Parts: sequence; structure tokens; C-alpha cells
Amino acid sequence: MENDEFFRRAADLAERCERTASVTHTAFLTPAEQFALSKWAKTADCKMLLCGGHPNCERKAAFFLPFFMQEDELCPAEYICALTAKAGFGEPAHRDYLGAALGLGIKREWLGDIWVSGDTATIFCLPSVERHLLDGLSKVGRYGVKTGKAELNDLKAPERKVKKVAFSVKSPRFDAVCAGMFNLSRTAAAEHISAGDASLNYSVCMKLDALVDEGDVISLRGCGKGVVGAPGGTSKKGRQFISAEIYK
Repeated sequence: MENDEFFRRAADLAERCERTASVTHTAFLTPAEQFALSKWAKTADCKMLLCGGHPNCERKAAFFLPFFMQEDELCPAEYICALTAKAGFGEPAHRDYLGAALGLGIKREWLGDIWVSGDTATIFCLPSVERHLLDGLSKVGRYGVKTGKAELNDLKAPERKVKKVAFSVKSPRFDAVCAGMFNLSRTAAAEHISAGDASLNYSVCMKLDALVDEGDVISLRGCGKGVVGAPGGTSKKGRQFISAEIYK
């Protein structure tokens, strides 16, 4: 992500939204791009909403709303499409669907989440490439597939399996929270962080004493990824209880 150009495009969209009093939006963004843009929007004079077509989507587009429009008035179906692809006699993986779509000349940012469950996948996309996918996506990996349109309101997200953990820390430092979340010693967690193996909110973080807050997403190479939960009070010795959910 080239930050200067990325934020310049966002500023252009926000300005066009204000000038024309109409909704403008980006293509689908990665979680890291969403986090960066959300921080930028707090300091910019604009109303921004992230939406991927379903509340459980990870990849989302940023929508800039005119001053008179409330967030719940945005209709995602006007800007985001979804289709289903059912494979015959096999179960292609996520990478197979993504590779097949990219092989049609579709850019990654034009595609949102791809949910795979057994022999069926749900693919979110921009309206500009919906017909191309419906007409061109006939084979995924080694398997033929049949595609069809899907209504956003009818979609059910695959269940995300998580493992809940709880631990205590003297202070919510990055190294202490990493150690607690992934069942490591404080020394081992510090070594991972110093080696550049840890990310805080989708950006590599090498600061052992960076403060962690509720809702922060932490990933540790080789250990997994999870989200920090709400603080759970303090012990008699003044240690802070923290909960987290680790994605399986």
C-alpha cells in the first residue's frame, strides 16, 4: 500500500462526495487498508462507512456519504454483488476460486470475500465484474462449476471457529498480551516481536511496549491470529485480566 497515493485517492472520493452530494466508494480494501483509512477518516472532514456486502465480510469497500445521509440508509446491494459457484464432483479451495477469478483478468481489489463451504462458494464482487464472473467462471481448479446470482440479504456467513482464552498482565503491553494470547513465555513473545513476526492491527509492530486495547487484532507468525476482548477487571495484586478470541 503506497500511503500517499492511497490517502490521496480517498481524499478525492470524499471531495467528490461533498461536491456532488452523492455516495462515492473505493474498491474492496484489505483489513490493513481499512484500519489505516479509518484512522485517516477520523481527522478528515468526511462521513465514511466500511461495508463488504455482509457484516461478517473481512474485505470491505469504504463508502463516503453525503451530509444528509445516515449510515443505515446505505443499500449495499446497489454497490456490491454476490454470486454462488457450485462445483461438480469436488470441493475447490479458496485459492482455487481466487486463482480462477484472477485468471479471467479481474483485479483482486474488484473481489471481496470468497466464502467456501464444501462444494459451494459465495463470491462478493463489484457490479462491474459480476457479469464477467457469471459468464466466465466455468472451471475452478480441476472442477467445473455452475454460477448464479445471490441476494445479499439471503446470505449466511460460514461459522468462524474461535478459541477463547483469558490471562492476566501487569500492563497491556504488546509483548505481555502476545505471550498471554498465544501461551508463550514473555521472552519468547519478545523474540517474535523483535524479529518482525508480530502484527498489531494488520501492521508489523516491533515495539514491545506498544499499548494494546480492546478490539485490537494481533497476529503472530506460526502461532495464529486473534482479537483482544474487553478488560475483565484487576486482581488483588493489581494485574489486569484480559480475554481474547483466537481464530482457528
